[in-house]
Amino acid sequence: MKASLLLLSLLFLCPTITNAQQIKPEKGYSPHIGVVVQMLDDLKGRVTRSVVNLDQEGTDFLLDDNANRIGAMILHLAATEKYYQLYTFEGRGFNRAEQEEWGAAMDLGKRGREALKGKPISYYLERWTEVREETLRLLKTQDDKWFSAKVKGSSMNNHWAWYHVMEHQANHMGQIRLIIGRLP
Repeated sequence: MKASLLLLSLLFLCPTITNAQQIKPEKGYSPHIGVVVQMLDDLKGRVTRSVVNLDQEGTDFLLDDNANRIGAMILHLAATEKYYQLYTFEGRGFNRAEQEEWGAAMDLGKRGREALKGKPISYYLERWTEVREETLRLLKTQDDKWFSAKVKGSSMNNHWAWYHVMEHQANHMGQIRLIIGRLP
């Protein structure tokens, strides 16, 4: 998918990102879930706009021997979101097949540096978009009572879990922008 097409599809899927500097519940969701959906989509849009035009060298650039590639960090965001889908909606972590699929992206580090390279930025963004579409579908099935309920077997509630996903994305957005600023 061409970068501009990917950005257009993101804008279509996440119309609230064009409504800057206002936080309002996304239509089709309960109020509290809708606010978090809008913030998640805004962050995804900002990360995407930061990276969508990266070439292969930029996507795979390593700042130093202990750093992570931008493409790997995008897949890490998708993997983390996938994990929290399973955790909050099914009360479980990754099974063996899911761990095999997402493990390198969750762990990053040496494992991620070895496994997550050589694909265009569009690959990583498309994987994240697939995960996000499922997140949005699942969140639409719940209400604010579910959002304030505790995650099975945990002291955190679903709202905090999805806040953490959002916070996690914001932290990596900062890392990604730092790396982009250091590209040769």
